[in-house]
Amino acid sequence: MPMKKDNHLKNCLLLYLFFFKIGCFTFGGGWAILAQMEQEFVTKRQWITKEELLEMVAVGKSVPGIMITNISMLFGYHVAGVAGGISTVLGISCPAILILSLVTIFYNTLKDNYWVTAALTGIRAAVIPIIGSAALSLGKDALRSRTAVLVLAAAFVLYLLGVSNVILVLTAVGIALVYYLAGEKVLASAKVNEPADGANRKDQGEK
Repeated sequence: MPMKKDNHLKNCLLLYLFFFKIGCFTFGGGWAILAQMEQEFVTKRQWITKEELLEMVAVGKSVPGIMITNISMLFGYHVAGVAGGISTVLGISCPAILILSLVTIFYNTLKDNYWVTAALTGIRAAVIPIIGSAALSLGKDALRSRTAVLVLAAAFVLYLLGVSNVILVLTAVGIALVYYLAGEKVLASAKVNEPADGANRKDQGEK
């Protein structure tokens, strides 16, 4: 069900609690959190679509700052305005601040603890399929056109050659802009030619 707009304060509180929960129980960084966002807000609650989430990911990765914080801010703003964006950022950030504060206090005790090391090893292994499922699910919607597939292939090759992520993103943006501008020119040209074609057909019919 879409988020109700009648109770702004309640919506912001819900967003804070949702993102606080995600921040507490999601391991593996931004992509694992993104998988939880897709499951919670796209599949379960249907507050946004996959296409909207993909757009947020694209913008969040393209601007300076922490990717998942940027995406959280965009999501909160999308569903509940500026206050919603602030609520999501606070929700996703507070668990990390609290947990890291505790870890810092007990760091010397925990760093060489066998059980802590074993637990972290298990967490790292479990995170891989979570990130993979998010990549596959979102990738299906991102790669609907031949152009998108070609951009992906080119970016993957350039990444293997050691090209920086910034250049990859800027190159992909440039290719997309050129592609869509060319498409708009073709459509505009077709619309201009339609009246002339119609007039020619009419003349031929009269003859």
